Amino acid sequence: MAASFYSNGKLLISGEYLVLDGADAFALPTKFGQDLIVEKGENNTIDWKSYDYDKHLWFEDSISFDDVKTNPAFEVETVKTTLITILHEAYILNPDFIQKSKGYKITTNLTFPRKWGLGTSSTLINNIAQWTKINAFTLLKNSFGGSGYDIACAQNNTPIIYKVENNSVQAVEFNPDFTQNIYFVYLNKKQNSKAAIHAYNRHKDQNLSKSVIDNNKITNEILNAKTLKQFAYAVEKHEIHLSNILEIETIKEIAFPDFSGTIKSLGAWGGDFVMVISKENPRDYFVSKGYETILSYDEMILQE
Repeated sequence: MAASFYSNGKLLISGEYLVLDGADAFALPTKFGQDLIVEKGENNTIDWKSYDYDKHLWFEDSISFDDVKTNPAFEVETVKTTLITILHEAYILNPDFIQKSKGYKITTNLTFPRKWGLGTSSTLINNIAQWTKINAFTLLKNSFGGSGYDIACAQNNTPIIYKVENNSVQAVEFNPDFTQNIYFVYLNKKQNSKAAIHAYNRHKDQNLSKSVIDNNKITNEILNAKTLKQFAYAVEKHEIHLSNILEIETIKEIAFPDFSGTIKSLGAWGGDFVMVISKENPRDYFVSKGYETILSYDEMILQE
């Protein structure tokens, strides 16, 4: 009998980068995610198949239990070697899933295009953690690294405030009257989160305590905005604040200076999705610029 696990995708609305230094991160789980289906196998191997949202098989391979146990050194990092590393860390935390099995057949299914950056890795890690009965935050730390807000979104069906200290997750209400004025636009390229974090660490000040305090104030303003104008103002303030820390221009300054509305980077700057706040439907504008993936708030965000 197959066992099935599911995790939500994620969007980081505020606190990007600074979350690593203790700032509040306001994040929203998405309607999109990934499942993991586990069946009995044999030969002390894991036969793995991963499907994209369109049922295209994008990864298929077999992994020996011995590789999971030892995580041998590989000259080139591939999908398979990354997967072995995750499974090896899971094995260290709970060897039973290997020691008490003869093998597995595993299938994963994304409900969003892999290039979108909504959490292909975080949903996988959370699903593996559910399957192997271990702490997903610990598995993330020991394998990929990162703040953990994406794991929090994977596990929660409501808006959250996340703090990296103790992996604190607080469910919050965010259902303003102006969600029909919020859109998400894909920038046609996937951002490498590891590289973005590395770049942040090169640019940040030695003491970010004041920046963290300022971020938390702005996050509170974003979360509690009563009008579209207040929300847009707080979002713009957040963009300027982080732009000054990173010493790079905002995405609106770089790519959309003539847009009549507010645009905010989400997560790692320079790729994946941006959040757009507009009184009018901005589809025509972004399509004219070559960006054809535009989702409304209701289409993107998980709502109970």
